[in-house]
Amino acid sequence: MLRIDDISYAIDGRPLFEGASATIPTGHKVGIVGKNGAGKTTLFRLIRGELTLDGGSITIPERARIGGVAQEVPSSDTSLLDTVLAADTERAALMAEAETATDPARIAEVQTRLADIDAWSAEGRAAAILTGLGFPAAQHAMPCSAFSGGWRMRVALAGVLFAQPDYLLLDEPTNYLDLEGALWLETYLARYPHTVLIISHDRGLLNRAVGAILHLENRKLTLWTGPYDQFARQRAEQRLVQQQAARKQEARRAHLQGFVDRFKAKASKAKQAQSRVKMLEKMTPITVPEEAAKQVFSFPEPDQLSPPILALDGAAVGYGGPPVLSRLGLRIDQDDRIALLGRNGEGKSTLSKLLAGKLASEEGKITRSSKLRIGYFAQHQVDELRIEETPLQHLLRARPGEAPPKLRARLAGFGLFAEQAETEVGRLSGGQKARLSLLLATLDAPHLLILDEPTNHLDIESREALVEALTAYSGAVILVSHDMHLLGLVADRLWLVQDGRVTPFEDDLEAYRRFLLQPKDEDQPAKPRKDEKIAAPRPSRDTILALRAEVRKCEERVAKIEEMREKLAARLADPGLYDSAQAGMLEALNRKYAEIMEGLARAEALWLAAQEKLDAAEQAA
Repeated sequence: MLRIDDISYAIDGRPLFEGASATIPTGHKVGIVGKNGAGKTTLFRLIRGELTLDGGSITIPERARIGGVAQEVPSSDTSLLDTVLAADTERAALMAEAETATDPARIAEVQTRLADIDAWSAEGRAAAILTGLGFPAAQHAMPCSAFSGGWRMRVALAGVLFAQPDYLLLDEPTNYLDLEGALWLETYLARYPHTVLIISHDRGLLNRAVGAILHLENRKLTLWTGPYDQFARQRAEQRLVQQQAARKQEARRAHLQGFVDRFKAKASKAKQAQSRVKMLEKMTPITVPEEAAKQVFSFPEPDQLSPPILALDGAAVGYGGPPVLSRLGLRIDQDDRIALLGRNGEGKSTLSKLLAGKLASEEGKITRSSKLRIGYFAQHQVDELRIEETPLQHLLRARPGEAPPKLRARLAGFGLFAEQAETEVGRLSGGQKARLSLLLATLDAPHLLILDEPTNHLDIESREALVEALTAYSGAVILVSHDMHLLGLVADRLWLVQDGRVTPFEDDLEAYRRFLLQPKDEDQPAKPRKDEKIAAPRPSRDTILALRAEVRKCEERVAKIEEMREKLAARLADPGLYDSAQAGMLEALNRKYAEIMEGLARAEALWLAAQEKLDAAEQAA
């Protein structure tokens, strides 16, 4: 087992651990959580022996192997498969010795050990891990130099998983994975035969892959049994109990202190007063756990546009060769919340770039509202920030005419307060850099916000704040994320990107999770023969509820457009508007009125269609 006994450690005089202890039984899967900067990564370095403790001890079984992903695999001509195979250093050394050994006894020892570690199935196991992390079989023989840094991080992860150390230490392993890779990793870790410690802010991973949570707070370690949601409930209950006990203790203190203050000067009561002073001195204060700092995202509110704000008709997109996606017929309204689903490499990021205007359509038609503003966030933008500049300087460049106090207020609205505003980006945490990139992406109050993996490097509190901000946001949202918790709370429409097409995914996220985890040859159900008749399935309760929600959404959309029409009609009824000096304004308002009426007609048509679908489903049920 892993024993952490009364450890202390400080960095530059700032204590990270003071008398912290925990015991991790062998074979347990444990998630490590705590606010940013608490010392989670430092704990890993202490366990690996890379740092020296100020006090206490960390002990693991003798000869136990500790493994983790320290950095990406170097760019080299070595193939992906050989790179992963080389990660198991014992196997690699034994295989090399087997080629040169001449002593019969040693040859027998080597062959026995190779059999013990199942060396002969190594290539198959390594290939399965690479495939699970998003590398198709055709890429396994390709050199590492053919892949970007993010993909080489996946190769490094594949290597440590293949080596199967006795203590597997993973620090935010899903940051470089897509949804498919993250779900595969959950399943793999749940079956991993040895001890696993995972630093993660991914609630899905912490709920499905671990059986305990090690919480780092106030420089102490506390091991909680159960997955993350159970830990969160138990901790909230404990906090409530402690708050109640602290209030009772404070009332008791006040009562005793009041007696002392009233009677300490009276000789007849001096003895009783002194007794109460001693009681106060012996009373151990009950400390309530610190409340997590409130994390915020304050997206600026866009003005309302008539629907649709963006529409694709027969569009196709690619990178100069055959199109990656084609025959795209899509529509986005300002109140849409859409999650893009699909296996790695199917084109989710390509579609995001097309919608954002980063790629041009190769055929077909794309119609955008004339006043449409689009905000686009992708993980690579975090890496493109100027590390020598402060967040305030980034905003000054983007908004040269704004006063610094207003720019500071914008930064504070994204959780970057006075200290962070003046800190060079290179010294900020990954989460703080992500906040700055999100602020820059939403600076113009976009009507459509496209977010490609926005939660990487964000802690759990920040992810919850992002959910709140997106829920309150009045613009459209397109989401690509491996965080199913985020998708489930934000998205109300699912688009499946597959086989060069984009189609609505009619089921829920749990069904999609099952779809991703099933073997590749089972992805598509067998197609019926042309002469085979299939009875239409009865609509499920969830389907009917979804249709009712769509009808309500259509009703709200019509009401919103009708409200816009009434406001504009009131302005057009103003006699002063018809003066010759107002001719330009009148023409613009008349065009706007025509657009709104056209949008109202489309919205009413969608409402009628949704109501017809609901009526048909309720009758069939």
